[in-house]
Amino acid sequence: KFPYPLVKQVLGEIIPFDVLKDLAGKDSLNMTMLALNLSKYINGVAKKHGEVSQHMFPGYHIHSITNGVHTFTWTCKDMANLFDKYIPGWANEPELFVRSGNIPELEMWEAHREAKRKLLTYVGEATGVVMDSNILTLGFARRATAYKRPHLLFHDIDRLLKICETKGPLQIIYAGKAHPHDDNGKRLIQGIYDYRDKLKGKITIAFLPGYDMDIALKLVSGVDVWLNTPLRPLEASGTSGMKAAHNGVVNFSVLDGWWIEGHIEGYTGWSIGAMPTETAQPSISDAEDATDLYSKLENLVMPRYYNPDKSTWSRMMKNAVSKNAYYFNSHRMMRRYVTEAYIR
Repeated sequence: KFPYPLVKQVLGEIIPFDVLKDLAGKDSLNMTMLALNLSKYINGVAKKHGEVSQHMFPGYHIHSITNGVHTFTWTCKDMANLFDKYIPGWANEPELFVRSGNIPELEMWEAHREAKRKLLTYVGEATGVVMDSNILTLGFARRATAYKRPHLLFHDIDRLLKICETKGPLQIIYAGKAHPHDDNGKRLIQGIYDYRDKLKGKITIAFLPGYDMDIALKLVSGVDVWLNTPLRPLEASGTSGMKAAHNGVVNFSVLDGWWIEGHIEGYTGWSIGAMPTETAQPSISDAEDATDLYSKLENLVMPRYYNPDKSTWSRMMKNAVSKNAYYFNSHRMMRRYVTEAYIR
């Protein structure tokens, strides 16, 4: 929202202000209202986002087209080589990922291991933190802001440490940036460094500086599990988990945004917290979500990862490709925009 005197100072009176105020609001220039009133087609970027937006703006008909990511851009070299071998044509026709069942489990696992080796080598070079390729590695990389809750994993440190003592070791890689004027976001990043120092020798934590697309690709392909803990329903869509799925990396996420549509419990990954029924700011506490996170990490995620038979984990990786990468890609998204939004 912008005050009209500022609008006039910056833009002048491009159209009569009485007309503009009918479209964008009487008291200030509301960009959302202006867009809603001048658009022929309005959509959210996930089904839940469409529902939440419809609740916020009941006077408009709001559709939904779920986001997707560009398949070739967000598939690492090791997985691309594997897909070339067993799913020729995948880069131009991501729907062919439905055939990922053809990929032998051992070859899927080895391709991931190579991507993980490259990531951990980079982590060591960039941060000086030495990580072990045999340890379950979680990835968390996104804009540093409060509703993303990057510290939820550390809500109960004593319980987290007990899980690691009984079920196996854990290492975590963080990355992301805060808006230059978001002091709270900067404090969240500082908090991760504090946890890194506090848990040294117990849980290995690294934060990658200079987050960009190259680092993002290394992360989404090299970690074992992609963690996402937003405060629902504030995640419009999210796309990092889609990128992870293109590399066979399973998601462990709060049911919000795209993950509501992509989640099949224990098959493409795991959920965190309650089912998504609310359409307004929820009353669910961090403690409730953290309790579910710890329970599933202890009883489902870590036992499956540390099972000597890697075929079960590899099958989940293939499920992520065949059920998530198959659908949550920009090819499908663009077709829907053309047929549902542009050609009307």
